[in-house]
Amino acid sequence: MPAAPSYEHLEIRPLSDPEERPIDLLLLADPSRALVEDYARRGSCFVAESDKKILGVYVLLPTRPETAELVNVAVDENYHGRGIGKKLVLHAVESAREARYRTLEVGTGNSSVGQLALYQKCGFRIVGVDLDFFVRHYDEPIYENGIRCRDMIRLSMDL
Repeated sequence: MPAAPSYEHLEIRPLSDPEERPIDLLLLADPSRALVEDYARRGSCFVAESDKKILGVYVLLPTRPETAELVNVAVDENYHGRGIGKKLVLHAVESAREARYRTLEVGTGNSSVGQLALYQKCGFRIVGVDLDFFVRHYDEPIYENGIRCRDMIRLSMDL
């Protein structure tokens, strides 16, 4: 495992227009390149950096009036378990508040037990299940934690 960067120097910032999106990181959270490229283009992409290295990313996507969705939270696999994902989620909540959204939504797979726990710890509540979402929208089966990812668990937060 690489030496831990000093996270007091972790900066989360919007990606500027000429910068390339960290597609490899985005694909960690969503294996569909077409979907990732579509929503990353339509949303606002934020990166977490330490010592000029991008360690994490998220995309905030406007969906309906006064509502945004956190559509991708990804952390470099070498830096999992160090609190970066939580910092990204909490930054997304603050970014949505500052943009005057009233609701922030997020969806994750039924097999994403760590992500489900993280979102709930950050204040999101489960509001629904989109049955067979991943079966309908992805060509290849997705497995995580030894569980087939079939359903999208929908969570929401009032801002």
